[in-house]
Amino acid sequence: MAQDTGVLPDREIEALVASGAIRTDTPLDEGQVQPASLDLRLAEDAYRLRASFLPGKERTVAEMLQEPGIHLHRIDLTQEGAVLETGCVYLVPLQEHLRLPAGIAARANPKSSTGRIDVFTRLVTNRSRAFDEVPTGYSGPLYLEVSPRTFPIMVRPGDRLAQIRFKKKRPDALKEKVVSIDLEPPAGQPAGYRAKHHSGVVDLRGLGAHDAAQFWEPVYPRDGRIVLNPEEFYILVSRETVKVGPNEAAEMAPIAPELGEFRAHYAGFFDPGFGTNTGGSRAVLEVRSRDVPFILEHGQPVAKLIYEPMLGKPAALYGGKGSNYQGQGLKLSKHFRA
Repeated sequence: MAQDTGVLPDREIEALVASGAIRTDTPLDEGQVQPASLDLRLAEDAYRLRASFLPGKERTVAEMLQEPGIHLHRIDLTQEGAVLETGCVYLVPLQEHLRLPAGIAARANPKSSTGRIDVFTRLVTNRSRAFDEVPTGYSGPLYLEVSPRTFPIMVRPGDRLAQIRFKKKRPDALKEKVVSIDLEPPAGQPAGYRAKHHSGVVDLRGLGAHDAAQFWEPVYPRDGRIVLNPEEFYILVSRETVKVGPNEAAEMAPIAPELGEFRAHYAGFFDPGFGTNTGGSRAVLEVRSRDVPFILEHGQPVAKLIYEPMLGKPAALYGGKGSNYQGQGLKLSKHFRA
């Protein structure tokens, strides 16, 4: 019996496109529809903001941008792309627009490769009072707030930094799994990587084109322990493997305050099929300490996985041709070569 609540699979996302509930400036790219999500593409310009904002229930984003002092200048992405600098906040219109039917809501999250290069993104909609959440029945454009934290990035129209999931209702009870940190790697191997500062630009289309040693330094624990430096960015890995079945999807909670003074994950979607054809894949964690140094010990809980049912089984599960992180252990983003 088909259930009436859960995350929409790829077939249902394609049906939303066909019905006009999802409208696009250009036809969908190959692989843009994932097993349980839709990749979102940058449009042709960006706005350098004075500060991040939410429009609130009475205003559109376009109206906010017309107010004095909200944005500093417009950036054209169409020539040879543009570099978005660290420490700055940008707002980029997206090529996708929504006209959601009643009963369908959505939630956005950075893509895995976006989080692994320490780029913070949040979805903004008209008349919104919360980032990343799209209420049922929303009709209008989508915008992405982009803030590179460690590396400046080169972006162009069509680049995909975030993805969106569509949901019908929300289950009353959700399955949770706590994951812990692995700080006992094989002898001579690092337990993670710490981002170097002032390392150069990451070109989002330069897959495997960046020398990892110029951007990252290995982290070696001592007695199963490391100290996170305040406001530095780390790539670490979970001790447990993660499996997401074909009839469920999962999301890593971006922070669980009771687990420590750090943010443990930027990019949190796990598609149906993740880890299922490899005996399990470990979760790579993007970790940033807060205001004080923080000691992490092997086996310490760091984040929560929240599982939700699918509304139907996807036509294609994660782990196919376009799956970059199936069967992963400790792994940098696809932009870097060893």
